Amino acid sequence: MPAVLLIDDDMVSREVMATVLTMSGYPVDTAADGDRAVALLQEKSCAPELILMDAQMPGLSGVELIRQLRRHSGARLFVISASDAPADVLAEADGFLQKPFAPEALTTLLESKMVREGPKAAPGLDPHEAIVNRETLAQLREMMPDAAVKQIYEAIIADLGRRIAGLEAAIASGDWPETRRLGHAIKGGGLMAGAVQVARLGEKVESGALEPQRGRERTKVTIPVNQSDNSSSILADLRAAGVNLQRMLDAEFKA
Repeated sequence: MPAVLLIDDDMVSREVMATVLTMSGYPVDTAADGDRAVALLQEKSCAPELILMDAQMPGLSGVELIRQLRRHSGARLFVISASDAPADVLAEADGFLQKPFAPEALTTLLESKMVREGPKAAPGLDPHEAIVNRETLAQLREMMPDAAVKQIYEAIIADLGRRIAGLEAAIASGDWPETRRLGHAIKGGGLMAGAVQVARLGEKVESGALEPQRGRERTKVTIPVNQSDNSSSILADLRAAGVNLQRMLDAEFKA
């Protein structure tokens, strides 16, 4: 059974859930607050495959706690709360369960998540990959007002939509030099603002990942879209990267 790290500042809730999980066969480590949970991961005192964390706790909590946990663990992370969790917290987590709940509901949630999601197959976006470089974001916020920083990322999202449309047209006509050019432009815009996912995917396109495996033609050759081996999944990843970037904006720059 996968190991679980349970984070909850309420001792009763923490002990009840730990008992339920242990009786169901899950190895469990517990932490009474976010700082202790991060310390356990840093010390490698535990190596969870699943993390359950209360949505509202004193000290390190919420989105910042999730991001700290993500830096030290690739575990799936589910938020638990007695009330509705904040939207930005839900956007960062992999799932949500409202307290109080029957003991079997927790086990069912974990098992259904493992069965439904399983290991992430390539190609595809890693759910734990950074969406933006936090240092770059911090530097931009020091240099200019938040409204201006937000406009930069909004411009990248809008430009990404246009580039994706251009990629679709280039794929349809077999214009692989154009797909590489567009990939270079996507990579450049992403790197400028520290949009990690966008930049990585742009570099992938620039390297020729959209082209048919049977030959990396450098000249225009008309090939049906379904013959470009990875085009559908890569374009889907680009769209998902745009959605992720928008979610980051919504969480970082609240109205």
